[in-house]
Amino acid sequence: MTVSRVSATRVALAGGIALSSVVLLSGTAFAHVSVQPQGEAAKGGYATVNIKVPNERDDASTVKLEVNFPLDHPLASVMPQPIPGWKAEVTKSKLSKPLELHGKTINEAVSKVTWTADGSKIGPGQFQQFPLSLGQLPEDADQLVLKAIQTYDNKEVVRWIEEQKEGAEEPQNPAPVLKLSAASEDHHGGAAPSAKADDKAGHDEADAKKETAAADSSDTTARILGVIGILVGVAGVAFGLLSGRRRSA
Repeated sequence: MTVSRVSATRVALAGGIALSSVVLLSGTAFAHVSVQPQGEAAKGGYATVNIKVPNERDDASTVKLEVNFPLDHPLASVMPQPIPGWKAEVTKSKLSKPLELHGKTINEAVSKVTWTADGSKIGPGQFQQFPLSLGQLPEDADQLVLKAIQTYDNKEVVRWIEEQKEGAEEPQNPAPVLKLSAASEDHHGGAAPSAKADDKAGHDEADAKKETAAADSSDTTARILGVIGILVGVAGVAFGLLSGRRRSA
């Protein structure tokens, strides 16, 4: 009986340790720098995204973040939203192959955005979001890998630059990945101009048919009422003549 109790205790202890390990590992796996779109990030369009930065240290605060953009799929426009207590700096680089955007030739693209604490920081147990406006998103890619570098006030640097390989486990320091959805016809989430024109023409034609039918119905009603009025008038005249003859008689 005593042996059974000892065995049960050992099993329970081992189970508790295993569960604690799973919880700790899960927390570590999910507590990394990531990129999350606000709404849709469609190919060929524009998007607003948040770079989410959690603080993973109990004895240090995050005071700097650097996000790098791929130049093999360059973005002509990357604009950070102002954040109180943080200073943003946008770095551009020359392109080996110029971009054509809205009829203009673009010879350089944003290669990096750096946020530096200026009166603020990300403390232990906290996270901060850094909003960005991106565009024009590439049409020939399914995702953008935005490698990030996180710096703490104790001089520790964490490089979130490891790319996920298909079929492999998630790396220890995965790079943030922005998934791109299928392109919309007008790159703004609406119907194409021709489709809108055809739809409008269809509605106009249907409205015209309704108006014609209403006019025909009104005309028919007027004719019927006219005939009834004539018949009533004839009946009235006949009744008057008949009454006059009876009085004469």
